[in-house]
Amino acid sequence: MSYGEDMVAVCVPRASSWRERLARLGEDRSAQAKILGGSVVMLVGSVFVSLANFGYNIGVARLLGPADFSHAAAAVTILMLVSAITLAFQLVCAKLVAKSGSVEAKAAVFQNLLKKSWWVGLGLGVSMLIASSLLTSYLRLSSPWVIILLAIGLSIYIPLGVKRGGLQGTCRFHGLSWNMAAEAMVKFLGAILLAVMGFGVLGAVAAISASVVAAYFMPDAARELRSRPGALDAPQLGETVQAIVFFVGQVIICNIDILMVKHFFPPDLAGLYAAIALVGRLLYFGAWSIVSAMFPVSAETGEKRQAPALLALPLMMVAAMSAGFVLFLAAFPQLVFRSLFGAHFTAAVEGLSWLLSMNAAATGIYAISVVLMTYEMSRRIANTGWLQLVVSGLVVLGIAWFHASLLEVILVQEVLRFLLLCAVSYPFVRSWVTAGRRLHEEIAPSH
Repeated sequence: MSYGEDMVAVCVPRASSWRERLARLGEDRSAQAKILGGSVVMLVGSVFVSLANFGYNIGVARLLGPADFSHAAAAVTILMLVSAITLAFQLVCAKLVAKSGSVEAKAAVFQNLLKKSWWVGLGLGVSMLIASSLLTSYLRLSSPWVIILLAIGLSIYIPLGVKRGGLQGTCRFHGLSWNMAAEAMVKFLGAILLAVMGFGVLGAVAAISASVVAAYFMPDAARELRSRPGALDAPQLGETVQAIVFFVGQVIICNIDILMVKHFFPPDLAGLYAAIALVGRLLYFGAWSIVSAMFPVSAETGEKRQAPALLALPLMMVAAMSAGFVLFLAAFPQLVFRSLFGAHFTAAVEGLSWLLSMNAAATGIYAISVVLMTYEMSRRIANTGWLQLVVSGLVVLGIAWFHASLLEVILVQEVLRFLLLCAVSYPFVRSWVTAGRRLHEEIAPSH
């Protein structure tokens, strides 16, 4: 069965009695309420986390200066790259926990993944320690201790993904939101305190690792996942590969542009683009909060259960959020730059402020694609992660070929992200059209 046919088979409603349809309507409304409530909780938390992360970047930059800040930024970039593995474990854990029918089965999934994540995390940490001298030289860091301190946090960062997946899979959105907020606040306050005490860039990096450790050892709201486990089903290799492929593509699409612009452009323009991209990341982080609430609810319904309403609500929320965000940036670009980065940044962005809304539009297009891809991933093994990975490679090639200006860099991303949206939305559109035709045939008077 082809990818498109598989989507049609899942999305097209089949004939059923009015009692079954009424029961499903009640279930859909209950699931929608769960998504809406979870989205609100995650959005409020995401605002807090975004402010704390932004405060970390601004505070460290002002206290350390450009040179030392570049070292701290390199550490944050490494953390973002490793987040592909962390988020893969989180997504697999959330899906399998949500799909498990009993508490014992959920506990078996959680504990098995937690054990595996510790092996991966410790292996990653040891590998970084061994390669600390090489990484220090390649990244031109001020001290190998930057890598050594970061390796401590990265060893625990992978298991943290499983813990968050357990919270997400059991729809403990308050606990998940508090966990993410605690990490951001420890990082922000720890970095400021250690920098003021004179520890400089090492203090800023130590705060990153300390925040991960603090988040992992926070009280776990999903205590039943640590109860006596039941029998574990066969290893879900397909789920793991799907999640890894998806998040590798996501990390590349969301972060590679900053690194490539830093390589191709002078420092002042590279810094300007980093600020523009940082504002766009706020939109994506908000959209991902809605996706995080949708994912376990959709996974819980199962592959064979038709639930188009579970997709419609988050899709409309992300589209509305993106449209409002883009319109606001288009109307008040100078206000945004002046409020976030100061008067000197406002002068630097003069004449290029419209790039802010263009980058946000590209982010919004991608966010809608992510809603469609994660909805499909929550219900089956999907091929869209591989498609996204291909597009992420095209983004790298596109920016490498077209970088005469910042406008070209953003246009490359807009075009490729729009093509990705068209590709991932085609099966859904075709299934909806087919469903409409079947419905018309059912209600059309017979001749």
